[in-house]
Amino acid sequence: MLGGLYGQSLALLTDFYQLTMAAAAWKSGMEDREAVFHLLFRRPPFESGFTIAAGLATALEYIRELRFADDDLRYLRELRADSGEPMFEPAFLDHLRSLELGVDVDAVPEGTAVFPQEPLLRVCGPIVPCMLLETPLLDLINFQTLIATKAARVCLAAQGEPVIEFGLRRAQGIDGAVSAARAAYIGGCAATSDVLAGKLLGIPVRGTHAHSWVMLFDSEREAFAAYARAMPHNVVLLVDTYDSLRGVRNAIETGRWLRSQGRELSGIRLDSGDLAWLSIEARKLLDAAGFAKTVILASNELDENVIASLKQQGAKITAWGVGTRMITGAEDAALGGVYKLSAIRARGGPWKPRIKLSEQSAKISVPGVLQVRRFSAGGEFVGDLIYDVGDGEPSRTLVDLQDATRRKTVPEDASHEDLLVPVTRAGRIVYSPPPLAESRARAARQLENLHGGIKRFVNPHRYPVGVDPALHDRRTKMILQARGE
Repeated sequence: MLGGLYGQSLALLTDFYQLTMAAAAWKSGMEDREAVFHLLFRRPPFESGFTIAAGLATALEYIRELRFADDDLRYLRELRADSGEPMFEPAFLDHLRSLELGVDVDAVPEGTAVFPQEPLLRVCGPIVPCMLLETPLLDLINFQTLIATKAARVCLAAQGEPVIEFGLRRAQGIDGAVSAARAAYIGGCAATSDVLAGKLLGIPVRGTHAHSWVMLFDSEREAFAAYARAMPHNVVLLVDTYDSLRGVRNAIETGRWLRSQGRELSGIRLDSGDLAWLSIEARKLLDAAGFAKTVILASNELDENVIASLKQQGAKITAWGVGTRMITGAEDAALGGVYKLSAIRARGGPWKPRIKLSEQSAKISVPGVLQVRRFSAGGEFVGDLIYDVGDGEPSRTLVDLQDATRRKTVPEDASHEDLLVPVTRAGRIVYSPPPLAESRARAARQLENLHGGIKRFVNPHRYPVGVDPALHDRRTKMILQARGE
């Protein structure tokens, strides 16, 4: 995807402080030391009971192509501090020119349901490359995970009826549109209106026509007839330019002509007004005229809550075009993903855990080289255990990070899988991202394995996530030691 959008190096897609820290680490002789970072989030978006991981394939594309081009280094060479001195030493820039990432990355496959405090990625390797990856990985994972989650919620509300991503014209720029279309497809959308996303990513493309098409003609009936003659294989008519129910009647007349040509009226689209009432009345008109199979598609500022409400009102809508509120991630502007150091070592030596403290307990990090083990029983996910791979085989007891008195022990007969899988080794890609449709199918399976209470839109049940007791005890000791207690 990145290669289809950008023709130049993306090495400078980073925050300035990543480069200044990297320069300082190089200057301080830290280059031979290794670090472990974890990418995670602390709060689910939309007050959701689940989050859907996305963006990994794009991140791997970035890692595969990462190198500092001559014009990148020329730009960095020209940067000056307030004193007028060069910001970066020539020797450091030479180091960047020949930089090899050399990192091991383990990640949760796209389409996986994930929860707060669980690592979506683990990055291990030389400190400078680990630092340089922080900002681009957050950029690429945070946004797509946000949109995949929103799309999954919208598709749950639609109860199996097709949802088309309609948000291109309201998206945050070109990349925002294509990335969101990709993530929305993983989250469960059936198609997109974004033709570039269709070309680059193989996502099915769908669309109807605009009000302007109707307004080009002297009458709506004439506009519908002209469209049907031009596109007889794809006739979905927008009926609300003037009067929605009169538009439905005009669409029926066009549908009768299509049948005389051996074609069918595929659908009508409602884009304004009382969608519940209008869809019910439109369905009556269509059925009475013998068009029971004609789809009623709705659009106009839809999201999971509006769709759920329309369902409760008995709306006869059977396809949904969702734009602004999905492609922008409304009501949450961003996933609050973070990238935290959790261990360091001399190259090849033993790992030394590191911890970050905070006055907010949710912001206290988890030390170590972490993995997430998911337990399942009876066809349902029953809990996730965060553990340090250096501790060997973990227990089956989950200790709540926010309240150590809350503990859950998973039954011995529960099966398990570790979610983080190798995707790079020594900087080389060792993982083949599955086709996008397969990641979409994975997301659907993951949601099927979640208890219904976790998928509620209002006050969802909290999915059990905890740390291994050994890791909890070590973390507690480190907190007390760091606080001097």
